[in-house]
Amino acid sequence: MAQPTDLTRRDVLRDSSCLAATSLLAGGAIPRPPVGGQEEIRIAVVGCGGRGSGAARNALMVKRGPTKLVAMADVFEDRMASSHGALAGSFPDRANVPEDRRFLGFDGYRKAMDCLRPGDVVILATPPAFRWVHFAYALRKGLHVFMEKPVTVDGPSSRRMLALAEVSEKAGIKVGVGLMSRHSRAMQELHERVRAGELGEIIAQRGYRMQGPVAFFRSLPKPDHLTHLQHQIRRFHSFLWASGGAFNDFFIHIIDQLAWMKGELPVKAQGSGGRHYRFDESGARYVDQNLDSYSIEYTYADGTKMMFEGRNMVNCQTRFSSYMHGTKGSAIVSASSDCGLPSSIHSGHTLDRKSRVWVSRVADEEKNPYQNEWEDLIAAIRDDTPFNEVRYGVEASMLCNMGRMAAHTGREISYEQALNCEHEFGVGVDALKEGSDSPLMPGEDGLYPVPAPGIIVDREY
Repeated sequence: MAQPTDLTRRDVLRDSSCLAATSLLAGGAIPRPPVGGQEEIRIAVVGCGGRGSGAARNALMVKRGPTKLVAMADVFEDRMASSHGALAGSFPDRANVPEDRRFLGFDGYRKAMDCLRPGDVVILATPPAFRWVHFAYALRKGLHVFMEKPVTVDGPSSRRMLALAEVSEKAGIKVGVGLMSRHSRAMQELHERVRAGELGEIIAQRGYRMQGPVAFFRSLPKPDHLTHLQHQIRRFHSFLWASGGAFNDFFIHIIDQLAWMKGELPVKAQGSGGRHYRFDESGARYVDQNLDSYSIEYTYADGTKMMFEGRNMVNCQTRFSSYMHGTKGSAIVSASSDCGLPSSIHSGHTLDRKSRVWVSRVADEEKNPYQNEWEDLIAAIRDDTPFNEVRYGVEASMLCNMGRMAAHTGREISYEQALNCEHEFGVGVDALKEGSDSPLMPGEDGLYPVPAPGIIVDREY
């Protein structure tokens, strides 16, 4: 997709905010992975929550193995134990990682990657605040990478990841990013049909993720037995520095797939949102930074609009799907959830069975896009074909940063403004250790800062 910015690669690499990322690569040339990868591809997982464990499971199920899980890292022992127990139970010969290769602590990512050889694969599935730090170390080791989305949370981290993307491309590193819609066989065919003109010119797009408060969307004050840093990492969806908030982590797939279908990135966004619920039923105050609802209008260079609605409220009507309208008809991109089957094209703009002119058909063995993205990554390693998704991972994350910033400030925000914004949420994440203060500390009232649209307009809090 075209990048709507005048910021060149040279500008990115020269930018002072990128120096921390590229300095992590100092100390010699990046080892070039062997062609075809290692005979047995070793896997390490950094971040043993649900997505890290799920990605490890997908890695161990690929058709073009053999693959073996040899190291794990996390900052929480309970998550490590739960993940290891489940994986070792399912794959006793290929995922029973010995205790001396299960690393706890903020430096565990280094120790886990040190167990791998150039051409092996590391899974990066911690909260995205740490993505640029861990990715830089993976490049130093010559490792192929699978990283979860989102990959950035603000302008400075996006510029760092763009700098690292260029390094990884030149070094021949294969990188998968967990935007699994791009590996939905139904959406891939729909994308081809749209590019072939079956919808005519796209004139509007709509996306929805309207649901209850899932995952760690809301948070109460931290319990006494945890530090602020531990509490925020455990409940990372609640805090902008750790995840980009619910906007980035929950909404990214719908926003990404619509921009992909359009074939370009929106150049600006305006939007609104509301924080409607400040207390739970007992009267305890929520301390997270999320708004409960978001309504964003994205605009492409040709004036076309993408409308996105996000909501996390109890007992409201749910809607989780995406659509396109063109001069020749319309399409359902995702029928339900992030990439639910089937995708379809319709005559006119009434989206029902009678108006269908095409509906996706996907073989049973390719219906799971989470598995497809791993099959595609390992195939690229084995066949030594180009495969590096970092750049569009940054672009998708930036679209979220832009839309979220528009709602949080109450101002129209361009892509360039969001990318070049100097407000860094997670200052010093590369130096965090056990006992460190969090990048986000509460005020004297015990509350964390929240967005104030129209009051704070040059940054999000």
